[in-house]
Amino acid sequence: MKFRTKLYGGLVLILLFNIIFLVTLFKMINQQTVTMNSLVSELDERKLMASTIEFEVGNMGRELSEIASIPPNSVLSQVVNEWEQSRNNIRSSIEMLGKMDNRKETQALISKFNTLYKTYEEVGNQIIILQKTDQNADFDKLIWGDIKRDRARLHQITDLLYTLQEQEMKDQLLRTKQAYNLELRMIYIVVAIGFLIGLFVAIWIIRGLTKNLQRVSSVMSNVALYHGTQFPRIGVMAKDEIGKISSAYNRMAQTLEEKAVQEKALIEKAEEHSWLKSKVAQITSMYTAVEDFKTLSRLFIQNITPMVDAHFGVFYIKECNNGEQRLVNMASYAFKHDPATSRSFHLGEGLVGQAAAEKKPMMLSEIPDNYVKIASGIGEAAPKHLMILPAEFEGEVLAVLEVASFKPFNAVQQALLKEVMAHIGITINSVGNRMQVKKLLQDSQALTEELQSQSEELQQQQEELRIMNEELEVQYQNSEHKKKELEKFSNALEEKAQELALTSQYKSEFLANMSHELRTPLNSLLILAQMLIEKKNENLTEKQLEYIQTIYSSGNDLLHLINEILDLAKVEAGKMEVIHGEVPLEKITTFAERYFSPLARQKNLEFSIFLDDDLPESIYTDEHRLNQILRNLLSNAFKFTEKGCISFLIKKVGPNELDKHDFTGQNEPMLSFTIADTGIGISKDKQQLIFNAFMQADGTTSRKYGGTGLGLSISREFAHLLGGFIDLSSEEGAGSSFTLYLPIHQLNENETQIPYLLETAAALQEEESHSFGGREFQSNGVVDEETLEYSLMNGKKILIVDDDMRNIYALSSALEEYEIEVLFAENGREGIDALQENPDIDLILMDIMMPEMDGFEAMRNIRTKPEFQELPIIALTAKAMKHNREECIQAGASDYISKPIDLDQLYSLIQVWLYR
Repeated sequence: MKFRTKLYGGLVLILLFNIIFLVTLFKMINQQTVTMNSLVSELDERKLMASTIEFEVGNMGRELSEIASIPPNSVLSQVVNEWEQSRNNIRSSIEMLGKMDNRKETQALISKFNTLYKTYEEVGNQIIILQKTDQNADFDKLIWGDIKRDRARLHQITDLLYTLQEQEMKDQLLRTKQAYNLELRMIYIVVAIGFLIGLFVAIWIIRGLTKNLQRVSSVMSNVALYHGTQFPRIGVMAKDEIGKISSAYNRMAQTLEEKAVQEKALIEKAEEHSWLKSKVAQITSMYTAVEDFKTLSRLFIQNITPMVDAHFGVFYIKECNNGEQRLVNMASYAFKHDPATSRSFHLGEGLVGQAAAEKKPMMLSEIPDNYVKIASGIGEAAPKHLMILPAEFEGEVLAVLEVASFKPFNAVQQALLKEVMAHIGITINSVGNRMQVKKLLQDSQALTEELQSQSEELQQQQEELRIMNEELEVQYQNSEHKKKELEKFSNALEEKAQELALTSQYKSEFLANMSHELRTPLNSLLILAQMLIEKKNENLTEKQLEYIQTIYSSGNDLLHLINEILDLAKVEAGKMEVIHGEVPLEKITTFAERYFSPLARQKNLEFSIFLDDDLPESIYTDEHRLNQILRNLLSNAFKFTEKGCISFLIKKVGPNELDKHDFTGQNEPMLSFTIADTGIGISKDKQQLIFNAFMQADGTTSRKYGGTGLGLSISREFAHLLGGFIDLSSEEGAGSSFTLYLPIHQLNENETQIPYLLETAAALQEEESHSFGGREFQSNGVVDEETLEYSLMNGKKILIVDDDMRNIYALSSALEEYEIEVLFAENGREGIDALQENPDIDLILMDIMMPEMDGFEAMRNIRTKPEFQELPIIALTAKAMKHNREECIQAGASDYISKPIDLDQLYSLIQVWLYR
């Protein structure tokens, strides 16, 4: 049985005995307490009944005396009621006492009391009746005779009853005390029995535990007497805790024995490892002063062979002669030269060459007797075991070791050979390097004398260099100082550039808004003027027609001025792009002749165009920007020439013509466009000034000839964008010559193109083409007959959404000429409402900048409705930026036209989108 089971069993037995004892004792005490309380309560109640009877008997006597003493005709009801109450109390009390006490003595007394009380009650009733009926009744005999006697006897009986109850209580208390004493004696006995049981259980457990512990302790105390790998064992007598301790000890002893065996093996392995490392270190330390392969090989073979208990050894080192690699016998141990054996091997030849080729060691056992002989002075014998090991350095075999022995090579000897061969490769490489260094040293010594002869010259040069270094140091310090100043200047320039970039942004926003504010009123003015001009045969005098033409011309001049200001701003902000393409020279001359020959005839000036013979057919440039430059230069020539001639010369630039100009593209073939006039000329001090924006030669010129001073500034910037420049040659009073130099072929786009945000509808019109939703449309190809236009647009319904009533009036007037039904709204929200009310609208003209809801949001809302996704919407805006057009298309516009609106262009757009 387990010790734990014994211990728990004894404790459980003792606890069970104590629990039973305590439960029984508790029940006895509780029962006795309940009985005692019940008995005492009952006795107290019985005493109370006896006392109540005695008290009520006295009350009845007093009440009868009071009844008898009351005068006749007095109120008796209260006293009678009290007497009745006392009588009832006596009856109930005597009845309850009789039920509670069944003893004979008590029942006899109660019987006597009832008999006597009945007589007593009858006498009392007689007194009450006499008091009520007979006023002269004599109560003395009744009260002091029968009543007094009966009451005394009743008191005696009630005293006896009370005395009997007290005696009963004393007897019961005595019996309770005797029962308590009996229970107390039983408790003593039970406690003594429990103590004896616990003592027996403790002795039984302790004796069993002590005996087993002494047996285990005796075995464990003798463990120190045992050494080695054997330890004593403890016999397991039982499967208790002591048995578990014995089993654990036996397992520990088994583990200790195994650990001892492992420790012995580890010690032997550590000794072998230490021996291996010491031998490797011993062999490695021998070669520190070796400087040739012969000495190295001899020392190595003489030391390694006896270390591994070998009796024969040969060490081969690889040599390379004329590209041929051979393993040559450099040193040997107990080697007997035989003509049949070779002193060198090629790689892969024999076992030595094969080991070198495979880069793997070889081991042979039970080699033949005639393979090799180990001889001494008294005889010779053949070894039985052979090892061949290659020595490598960085993957290349440098040497091979061959050793033989009469007995097998054990694992430690094999490990030593492999470890040594791993190190000897490094040593061979080091010795070879030292040999090479030594040879180089000898060669260098031969050169030392020659170098020494040059040393004096070098010293002289070094002195000169030192002086130069001092001068360079001074220059370096100066350059560092300048560098710091440049850094400060660079930082200041960067801050200025940031300020300029912010200013340019504000300027661009201002110009965009200014374009909108100027183009909006100009739009209605030009539309109405154009309509009146087209109706020149209808109710207009020649004078009125002249006024209208003047208004229309002035409006176009104002539009041209706005475009020039915007062009200049975009060039200065770096937002202009050039679009290169093949431009025929014939097209350029045609342009100049078409636009300026009529002007020359008007001013009676001679206008000549000349072309060199060796010119190419075309030039690769931006045609639109080139035309702008030429138009500005020719316009200035005609403006400032009152008589004489103007010439336009195109020629190829000569080889040395650009040498006097600071131009980076001088190696590129170029053309020059020279415009010469016989006008007023420009003074030398004004020739650079006129290329600045808003600047002219002087104030009087401004008043006499007009103009804004923007043309030359824009032309110069355009020339730079096209990869060229403008040169000026002039004398005051003798005329001017402006020459535009441009490359013939395409330059690197990084040199000519700059990100841009410009492409106006007016520029597209000048190129005689429009882009409609990704399609190309030639405006000149539209049907020209007015009657056909009328029939195409007649009866259509168009919605105009614009917040400017002037534009609405002008557009409505123009469209109503073609019998078009025009609806209008003053903002985007009203436009959507009008579209909902009139779903048969054929086309919408949508302004962009409007209050409450702008054109972008209005178009997006319209495109969300399936029934209006294909409805043509033409965006109208006074902002001429290219990104404005892209924003309109993205917001849902079908096409885009900028203000001021050209009616022919508008009619063409409407026809295209109504009949697409």
